[in-house]
Amino acid sequence: MQRRLSAILAADAVGYSKLIRSDESGTVAAMKRLQSDIIHPMLAEHSGRIVKLMGDGLLAEFPSVVEAVTFAVECQAALEADAAGKPAESRIQFRMGVNLGDVIIDGDDIQGDGVNVAARLEGICEPAGLCISDLVYQAIDGKTDLIFQDLGGQELKNIETPIRVWQWRQGASPAKAETPVEQQIKFCTASDGTNIAYAAIGQGPPLVKAPNWMNHLEYDWQSPVWRHVLRELSRDNTLLRFDQRGNGLSDRQAVDITFESMVSDMAMVVDTAGLDRFDLLGISQGCLCSIAYAVRNPERVRRLVLYGGFAKGALAMGSESLNQRMALQKQLIQQGWGKNNPAFRQFFTSLFMPGASKEQMEWFNDLQQKTTSSDVAARLFELAASGDVTALLAQVQAPTLVLHCRDDAIASFEGGRRMAAKIPNARFVALDGENHMIMEDEPAWSIFIQEIRQFLAETA
Repeated sequence: MQRRLSAILAADAVGYSKLIRSDESGTVAAMKRLQSDIIHPMLAEHSGRIVKLMGDGLLAEFPSVVEAVTFAVECQAALEADAAGKPAESRIQFRMGVNLGDVIIDGDDIQGDGVNVAARLEGICEPAGLCISDLVYQAIDGKTDLIFQDLGGQELKNIETPIRVWQWRQGASPAKAETPVEQQIKFCTASDGTNIAYAAIGQGPPLVKAPNWMNHLEYDWQSPVWRHVLRELSRDNTLLRFDQRGNGLSDRQAVDITFESMVSDMAMVVDTAGLDRFDLLGISQGCLCSIAYAVRNPERVRRLVLYGGFAKGALAMGSESLNQRMALQKQLIQQGWGKNNPAFRQFFTSLFMPGASKEQMEWFNDLQQKTTSSDVAARLFELAASGDVTALLAQVQAPTLVLHCRDDAIASFEGGRRMAAKIPNARFVALDGENHMIMEDEPAWSIFIQEIRQFLAETA
């Protein structure tokens, strides 16, 4: 068995299956053109060798780490320049990952952990960006002016030990290095003794994110389901989050899981953090508590943002068919949540993110298992489904932005529209998409974050 030390690059097209469904022949032709006009010539220029060429990506090997990284950055820049002016829904972007490792030679193929790490690095990368392992970063240090952001230790899928990861993104200026993603986790204690974990990150006006069904202050930063949301929300704001009771780093075995305890926990966290007036973001079932808190504390909430939410849960609708469906889903949670086989959890993943990639779905499956127990998950599910704040909507005083995906299978678009209609002067934004959890590689993402930024920047 022959081995050698190689720089390995993995690249994958973002949202390729969705592009294929939209325009199969056009997407295939565009991919072939990018490969022949940009990727292959630049690989040859940097002494790279294609190991495997897939329809939506490739695996390449380089004799030099510097050449591998330089190729990745220059290739991404060329691909972005080529995509300039093209509609977002037809634009092909790549994620890339580079690792330095010992590989097993199998004919023209290479195998081993070195290859696996490169593939996982690509999986957590931003579109049009590059993630490299710490081994690669140390090898190129002082040999390039490129600026990388330290993402710290990352738990990569099927890799036993955490890998320190560095990220390059388009437009990173060589003038100064970016600081690592760091957050300080603190605790406060509710009146019933439940310990609630909270954390703040970023600089700027305070933005409080209400917890939703499943959250984990640490793991969310690693997950492709949440990290892009947290990264962008903390870019211009001080983002304050907390794990609700029964979730993440807060006490897992909380006894009192009620709507009132959830609203009380939010009040306790913002008071402990010393926030006087702030913007409030509710996502999914987090909209329920956000609305209640905003109505009870109008002097504290400057602006209110609600995404993918509802004012009245399915169990509060009085529909026998909905009651039966909710009962079946609760039973599924209780029976399958903690099992090693993710088939049960995959049922919910496919509802939350039908358009997600395999990698994103795997992370969401793991998120479910890492955040809470089957018993608490079922209780939180039932709590949200029983929620009803419709009587409070007309009392909301804060300027409100409501966003909702048209084909959301978890929270109906019509429910989101009705919620917005009953909040005085609320602004409603309809997003094209089917994912309840909006993914970074779908066209609606850029609209989502731009609308929130513009709304929070308003001072009136």
